[in-house]
Amino acid sequence: MSRVSVRRVARVLEQRLLTLVAALTAVVLLVLFYYPVATVFADAVLVDGRLTVEPIATILTSEFYLVDIIWFTAKQAFYSTLASLALGLPAAWLFSRFEFRGRETLRSLTILPFVMPSIMVAIGFVATFGRNGTLNRALSAVGLPPVELLFTLEAIIVAHAFYNAPLVARVVTAAWESVDARTVETARSLGANPRRAFRDVVLPQLLPSIGVGATLTFIFTFASFPIVLALGGFQLATIEVFVYSRVRDLAYAEAASLAVIETVISITLTAVYLRYEASQRSAGGAANPLPRRSVVPSDWTPKSTLRTVGIAGYALVVGLVFVVPIASMILASVTGGDGGFTLANYAFLVERQATGASFQVKPLPAILNSLAFAAGTLVVAVPMGVVMAVLTTRRYRGRGLIDVLSMAPFAVSGIVVGLGLLRGLVFGVDVLGTRIRVTGALAIVAAHAVGAYPFVTRNVAPLFARLDGRLVESARSLGATRTRALVDIELPLVWTGVVAGAAFAVAISIGEFDSTIILAEGAGSYTMPIAVERFLGRRLGPATAMGCLLLLVTSASFLVVDRFGGRWGEL
Repeated sequence: MSRVSVRRVARVLEQRLLTLVAALTAVVLLVLFYYPVATVFADAVLVDGRLTVEPIATILTSEFYLVDIIWFTAKQAFYSTLASLALGLPAAWLFSRFEFRGRETLRSLTILPFVMPSIMVAIGFVATFGRNGTLNRALSAVGLPPVELLFTLEAIIVAHAFYNAPLVARVVTAAWESVDARTVETARSLGANPRRAFRDVVLPQLLPSIGVGATLTFIFTFASFPIVLALGGFQLATIEVFVYSRVRDLAYAEAASLAVIETVISITLTAVYLRYEASQRSAGGAANPLPRRSVVPSDWTPKSTLRTVGIAGYALVVGLVFVVPIASMILASVTGGDGGFTLANYAFLVERQATGASFQVKPLPAILNSLAFAAGTLVVAVPMGVVMAVLTTRRYRGRGLIDVLSMAPFAVSGIVVGLGLLRGLVFGVDVLGTRIRVTGALAIVAAHAVGAYPFVTRNVAPLFARLDGRLVESARSLGATRTRALVDIELPLVWTGVVAGAAFAVAISIGEFDSTIILAEGAGSYTMPIAVERFLGRRLGPATAMGCLLLLVTSASFLVVDRFGGRWGEL
């Protein structure tokens, strides 16, 4: 083949490369997500090869399932949402209306719900509210009787508020800072007092973001698994926990039916979220945001004093809810039963690594597995996320549908994805007479990548949307193909979003628990979160030590996301 022909073929491939990559991404998404989820739906409506709605109808007409499982799941999610709003909205008020030392650092910490493994949060609350936890030790020190908060609805609600209040604060703060101060000034000039101006001008602009925060919180807490499993057990089982128990008992049809009901509810709520998000994006930002004032008043009037006391009280509550659990986990990892300092828990991990049997959980394989799965997730999720970001920021017919389809994994819980991969790819599928199976490790990476790539998309897409289209037009007018313009012009301008999305992917993979516990094949494929849960079932000390190791790895991801994340709050 002549050099001219080679160049011509290369040119054609370059012109079609973006289309080919988009098609490949669609195939990967179809195989790793839509087919497994369809398998779950098939298990729920097929009995002995016969199409029927009997399994789902049995659940929907059962008082046990409706009241004890589904209604309890919705109730705890509703209460958890209220608690998250109660903790998150004052934080949004502080971040948007006041200036104080450490403000940016505290605001950065609102990223924690997306990078902190939920099983680690559960460990922190066990270390705080357990029988020999920090709370009961403090009560004993002042002569008060102990309290038992574990395996109660209250413990689950507070833990969910820990996890989701920062999300509420992040979303509402961004909206509050976009309020144009001139609209408030106009209302004041027309005779409105500060309270009336807030009610008539500011609050209507905040309601969509409050709705977004509440909807996301309800979705996350409705599908919560590790926190409920650790703090509520099977006696306070939500849909997720009960699906897991049914999978363990090999009752796949029952598990699939429950999973289908949960998925339909989650997808409906996610559609509501996407609608709210669209209204937020169309609103745009303010050119003249409201001015912030010092948290310490210069003039101590009764009103300013009351406000300062309220802020101090809120800070105390925040410290108890957010700082104490993590501090308790760290403290429990280095203290013994007598409260004295010890490294016995870490020594136990070293001993288990050296002398543990093959069926026992060992820390080093768990750490290595987590890192290996995170690397595999990175390879799959980042290209998928970037391609989806490109597809969802271009103008073409059907873009809205692509946006919804790309965010579907965001609405489907890890338990459902794990169950689908188990029933579909792990057990195997016949293709043209050949049995194709995906091993446990590859299935875990697939589940992690499906859960992680939407976060890559939501980090990169806003940056793509803000690029000046004239840059691409200029490159195209100079002879560059669409793919070349993307690689040479656009990607270098959005690389911070790509880095932040990659860090998100790593953090999500390392902390993923839901699908991993379904797909892990024995102790050899356990990850750090699974090891934490296994240790927690036997001894709190080693579980907290393993949790601290998980905290170190997660903190590294947090630092990268915080450094490069930009306006990830648009999620």
